[in-house]
Amino acid sequence: MARIELDLAHAYRPHPQQDSDYALLPLKMTFEDGGAYALLGPSGCGKTTLLNIMSGLVTPSQGGVTFDGQDVTQRTPQQRNIAQVFQFPVIYDTMTVAENLAFPLRNRKMPAAQIKQRVGVIADMLELSDQLHQRAANLAADAKQKISLGRGLVRPDVSAVLFDEPLTVIDPHLKWQLRRKLKQIHHELKLTLIYVTHDQVEALTFAEQVVVMTRGRAVQVGSAADLFERPSHTFVGHFIGSPGMNFLLGRSNGQAFETAGMTLPIPRGKELPTGEYKLGVRPEYVTLTEANAPGALAMAVSQVQDVGTHVILSATRGGALVKARLAPDSTQLIVGDTVWLQVMGEHTCFYKDETIVG
Repeated sequence: MARIELDLAHAYRPHPQQDSDYALLPLKMTFEDGGAYALLGPSGCGKTTLLNIMSGLVTPSQGGVTFDGQDVTQRTPQQRNIAQVFQFPVIYDTMTVAENLAFPLRNRKMPAAQIKQRVGVIADMLELSDQLHQRAANLAADAKQKISLGRGLVRPDVSAVLFDEPLTVIDPHLKWQLRRKLKQIHHELKLTLIYVTHDQVEALTFAEQVVVMTRGRAVQVGSAADLFERPSHTFVGHFIGSPGMNFLLGRSNGQAFETAGMTLPIPRGKELPTGEYKLGVRPEYVTLTEANAPGALAMAVSQVQDVGTHVILSATRGGALVKARLAPDSTQLIVGDTVWLQVMGEHTCFYKDETIVG
C-alpha cells in the first residue's frame, strides 16, 4: 500500500495555451495509505486520465507522481506495483476461476501454499468459492467481472487497487451487493482503493472521500456529508443529489437578499457583503410554510411528481425555479396553486463566481 501524491497537469495536445487544451488542469492531491476514494464526475471530465496517470499507463505532460515520497512518474504499472480493474472484464477464458485469481501471484513466484490460501480468501469474499473449478468462458458477465475484481484484490502487497467503472456490466441488484462487498473488503484488507465512476450513488456509498471533477478540474474533495451539506462549487451542488441543489440569482444589501422580486432577510449568524450572489438550497431543506413567513418565496406550482416515498414539487416565480422534496401527503397540491416555500435557513449557502462564500 502507498500514499499517493499528485502535483501535475496533463494535455494530450502539445503546447497547451488555454484551459480547454487540458485534459487535466493543474492539481495537487493526496491519497492516503489505506484510504477508499472515488473520482466522480460526468463523462469526459478527466477521471480516467487521472486514474491512468496514477497507474502509469499515461505519463503527465507536466509535474509528477510520488508513492510514499518516491518519484514514480516514469515507472511502469508493474514497477509501481499497481492493480487496475477495467470497465469490462479482463480475464483468461481458457483458465478456471481459481487459475485466473492465482495468475498475478504465480507471476510473482509466490509459494503454491500461499497462493491457494490467498485465492481461497478472495474467492470467499466475492462469493466465488463454489465456482473455483469452472472455466471462466462458461460464466455470465457479472461473474467474469467478479473474477476481474478478485484479480485486482488478490495481491496482498499491492500499492493501490484502481477501479475504472468496474460495475458497468453488472445488473442493478448485484451492483448494490458488490459495492457493499468492496466496502467490506476495504475494511478487512486495508488496501488503498481508488474508484472511478459517474454514478453518485456508487461514489457516495463506497468511498470515504469523494473527488468531484468537471472539465479537467477537481472542484471538491470531501465526505458524502461535506458534498451534500456544503458544496464548495455550484457544480457539486448541481451534480450531487436527486434533484440537485436549487440556485437563485440575487443581490445582497448586507441585511437582506433580493431574488425573484422578493426580499428575504439574511439568517442571523450569516454575513453576506453587498453584491451579487447565487443562493443555493437543497430540495430536502425547502419546506412549505405560511404566507409572508420570513425567508419564504411565494411561488406557483408548476409540477407535482409522486415517486412513492416522497413528492417532488416544482414551483416558479418569474424566471426562478425551486424544487422541494416533500412528504407523500403533499399530492393534494395542484398545478397553478400558490405556495410559500422556505428557502432561507441554516442549510442555505451562497455562491460568488460559482464558489461558496462564508
